[in-house]
Amino acid sequence: MYFSLLIVLGSAYLRSMQASDVQTIIIICAKFTSHLLAEEVKALHLPVRSVNLLDVTTEGTVADAMRLNMHLRTAHRVLFLLKSFKARDGIQVYKHIRNMPWEDYLTVQSYFSISSFVRNETIRDHRFANLKVKDAIVDRMQSLYDKRPDSGPAQDQAVFFLHWREEEASIYMDTSGESIARHGYRRVTVAAPMQESLAAAVIRSTRWHPSQPFVNPMCGSGTLAIEAALIKAGKAPGLIRENYGFMHLKNYSPVLWEQIKAETARQAQDTEAQYSSHTKTIIATDHDPKAVQAARENAAAAGVAHLIRFEVCNFEETPLPELLPDQEASVVVLNPPYGERLGEVSALEPVYQGIGDFFKQRCAGYWGYIFTGNLDLSKKVRLRTKRRVEFLNARIDSRLLEYELYVSH
Repeated sequence: MYFSLLIVLGSAYLRSMQASDVQTIIIICAKFTSHLLAEEVKALHLPVRSVNLLDVTTEGTVADAMRLNMHLRTAHRVLFLLKSFKARDGIQVYKHIRNMPWEDYLTVQSYFSISSFVRNETIRDHRFANLKVKDAIVDRMQSLYDKRPDSGPAQDQAVFFLHWREEEASIYMDTSGESIARHGYRRVTVAAPMQESLAAAVIRSTRWHPSQPFVNPMCGSGTLAIEAALIKAGKAPGLIRENYGFMHLKNYSPVLWEQIKAETARQAQDTEAQYSSHTKTIIATDHDPKAVQAARENAAAAGVAHLIRFEVCNFEETPLPELLPDQEASVVVLNPPYGERLGEVSALEPVYQGIGDFFKQRCAGYWGYIFTGNLDLSKKVRLRTKRRVEFLNARIDSRLLEYELYVSH
């Protein structure tokens, strides 16, 4: 009874929001992944207005921004436009921001944070612009209630973002708060874990289909295998995370969020049932027992441990599932170490050569992939690449290298 009432109330609230308050939404992402993010936005039936190097622009309501936070795998932040204006200097920024109705978004008990991108000749340090925005907000609240909300650097509550280039300025509600590039399931890490949003982008860049095997030797803390399992299960990352920036705003509707979660959970059940006969075609192995244990714990936190077969072994001994029909969509994906110093690079040369041997001797019929930040080492694989996909892993220029591994006759 209560659940049915929740859905009815949430639906009414959603319809009222969709009928008005449509605004520009900018979704931030990592370099070279915006085309993948645009596909995700289209899949949610939202328009794609522009695709840039570091972001995708769409439009919708606050409810749509909540849905984007729930479903997007390759995004970092979802910014909802509050106001655009012209400003030559910090004084004009302060005036515009102070005149906005911040009492609609915050209470005097609120905590908020300001972040920004600033390219203006009057500003040498973006922190000065942040201070102007913060002062404008608290001065507005002080004038209305004789009290002021708290503010600081932590982004675990309400967050607002200033984009200011020359005289064009916009203030956004950062509906994500802390970056949604982290999907909320990582409990244990080993050396140099891949960020969750990057892992999702890497998987989306392969030829893998969720009905086919996904094999991940050198799995480390399991991010690639877990992201593949989440995709296979149709489980949105927002079902794992518990805190978003929009939850700390005055107009936040828990009823609406519960409706979005319930609808998403039902979709996940339908998707996982579609591939239930192939529950162990995701394989994750590592020679380090601690890494495999970390991957198991992270997969359990993500709710997908039942979809992954974990084993402790060298990558050459990784078990490979028998190829299913449409073997074109079966993949083996490795993320080997890159090496930062000369001695480390030399020691890794036999590893990359061994990966090439593993591909040739055991992976015929699969598509092989190596994600690496060291293209010199990749030459030791001694196989011709079919495709090279550019990525940026933290600040490391990286490539996803694709190899077509033919079946010999």
